[in-house]
Amino acid sequence: MTPFPTSGSAAAEPDTAEQIRDVNTRYHDGAAEHYDAKWGIDWGEVGRDQVLQKIHKLLGRPAPVFGDALEIGAGTGYFTLHLLQAGLIERATATDISPGMIAALERNAETLGLDVTTAVAGAEELPFPDESFDLVCGHAILHHIPDLERAFAEFHRVLRPGGVVLFAGEPSRNGDKLAAIPKGAALRVAPIWRRLMQAGPAVIGQDDGGEENHALEHLVDVHAFVPAELRGPAEAAGFATVDVQGEELAANWFGWFNRAMESTADPDDIPWSWRRYAFRGYLLFQQLDRRLLEGRLPAGVFYNLMVVARKAAGA
Repeated sequence: MTPFPTSGSAAAEPDTAEQIRDVNTRYHDGAAEHYDAKWGIDWGEVGRDQVLQKIHKLLGRPAPVFGDALEIGAGTGYFTLHLLQAGLIERATATDISPGMIAALERNAETLGLDVTTAVAGAEELPFPDESFDLVCGHAILHHIPDLERAFAEFHRVLRPGGVVLFAGEPSRNGDKLAAIPKGAALRVAPIWRRLMQAGPAVIGQDDGGEENHALEHLVDVHAFVPAELRGPAEAAGFATVDVQGEELAANWFGWFNRAMESTADPDDIPWSWRRYAFRGYLLFQQLDRRLLEGRLPAGVFYNLMVVARKAAGA
């Protein structure tokens, strides 16, 4: 794999699928150590409930127990480890293109006392035999993959007949544009907020592997979707049923406003009381979205898209 050149702290835009995979590998290797802290990943009951709610929404019912499950772009293990803790998968395999993320996942699994098989692999070429899994899942990964049709063909290949694909946390094109509004507002008021919090300014790249690695962050996302762009590759791969749903609108505005402000401050200076307010507020706005907005508005207006697809039982 040939890395594309960088100049100082600014990285060149990747031009090819190979370069996209290279920049994703390098960025996520550098970001792995602090990834859970950066994104506020909770390994307790709250985090588990978040994952189970997503699965419930996708399936339209509580999740069954899956025998063999494969997570794509597993990162530090967000879906796999929570589903294992909930007893919803019997045997877990997790892949990621980044060796650094796989190492972080293995550390998390050891801490939680969970058994996971891991592999460094890209989604478009999975190192598993045909019909190996009952579930293929992932969170916030499809928008990093250059060739989605090839990836969905691989998901279909490794699934057993009747198997299910579940992906959540994919940015919608409209939602991505809307999120720019609270982010911009937050950056304008951030200096005042830091003074009120008595927080010093952030060091560039402090939570994702240093300044040089931070310069790669804006290059790793290669898609923001409309629903048809998630449905199309799944249908082309031969899945029998495909459904795309939206989630988070009010929670997105609230969450990104606070995250954008927090990103400007030294994380060690942010008071615990603020972090608790921001997290609890985000959960409350998620409930508002679920009860009043999701299922009533078109999927494409939400910040995140989710896709569920099933392989025909006789395939």
